[in-house]
Amino acid sequence: MSIKNYKRIFGIVMDSVGTGAAPDAAKFDDIGSDTLGHVGEAYKGKLQIPNLQKLGISNLRETPIEGVAKIDHPIGYYGKMQEISAGKDSMDGHWEMMGLPVEKPLITFPNGFPDDIIEKLEDFSGRKVIGNRPESGTKIIAELGEQQMKTGDLIVYTSGDSVLQIAAHETVIPLKELYRICEYARTLVNGPEYTVGRIIARPYVGPDKDHFTRTANRHDFTLEPIGKTELDFLQAAGVHTVGIGKINDIFSGHGIDEGYHNESNMDGMDHVDHVMGEDFTGFAFTNLVDFDAMYGHRRNPIGFGEALMDFDKRLGTVLKNLKDDDLLMITADHGNDPGFKGTDHTRERVPLLVYSPSMTNGGTLGVRKTFADFGATVLDNFNVTGNGVGTGFLEEI
Repeated sequence: MSIKNYKRIFGIVMDSVGTGAAPDAAKFDDIGSDTLGHVGEAYKGKLQIPNLQKLGISNLRETPIEGVAKIDHPIGYYGKMQEISAGKDSMDGHWEMMGLPVEKPLITFPNGFPDDIIEKLEDFSGRKVIGNRPESGTKIIAELGEQQMKTGDLIVYTSGDSVLQIAAHETVIPLKELYRICEYARTLVNGPEYTVGRIIARPYVGPDKDHFTRTANRHDFTLEPIGKTELDFLQAAGVHTVGIGKINDIFSGHGIDEGYHNESNMDGMDHVDHVMGEDFTGFAFTNLVDFDAMYGHRRNPIGFGEALMDFDKRLGTVLKNLKDDDLLMITADHGNDPGFKGTDHTRERVPLLVYSPSMTNGGTLGVRKTFADFGATVLDNFNVTGNGVGTGFLEEI
């Protein structure tokens, strides 16, 4: 038995850490994707994530992660969640977790953005647009960054997701100006003709193509939520809400009382540690994006595994500091398999790991039919009514 109403819930999203192709993966050309499985294979049995292991990270899989055996007695509850949203973007995943599935696919631009959008961007900014194609961010910055430094142009690019990204060197286009241009771009794609999920400012630094690095001053200008999310319902009920990482961007600040920007996964975990030291009744929602931005899109399974092991070490501190009336829920928002083709997100089921020190046993939560079960559980815990999407599992733990 465990406590049925927790004072604090800490939700951590390991951005892009999928656990095998979803049943509808064929619609996304993602059959065979398996982020955790392929990372384990790349490490040839040497991936060491003992804290995730004892929470049941391999138990929730039919085939364990190579080198991470299933265990007889996980300390908490484990399962998988399946997405019902139309896309496989971070926005879709997080909105669905918070009770607002994205039912209609957002527009993507496999051939670059149409002339009318580009012309308006150029007129507003007074700068020429270069690039304008789907591409890896690091690749297009390496290719066009030196030109951008000389001319002051805007590097505009996209991906398989519904995003418009604008990259610029921080010493050439100040952050304030880049953000202002992105805010304007946001107004161009709010529908009805073009409805884009995110505008992303992608500042970078460095002297030349061999030394360019993207900075932590990335900023996402996300489509305003099209309805109320669980965060709104919690906030309206007086439940304290905390957003760590890009949570604030994804929800455009809606329903969030206290927010923290992450410089990195480790900086994000510093914020988690800080918030755990606060006395509050509520929900802290964290996104750790390095798995996705640094390693998934770049198809780097070794770097991805290092990030997992680094997170696992910090998870040990979280587990130690949890109080009996705290609940920890770890999941992901989609996959981004570094061992798969292409550079885009992958349509996968995601892990669900749930733990409190007050639990006296563990078990399976099965396969949840929607990510919304995550948020429904948070609402049930605080006795708040939401959109009615999803089935909470509070009574199952």
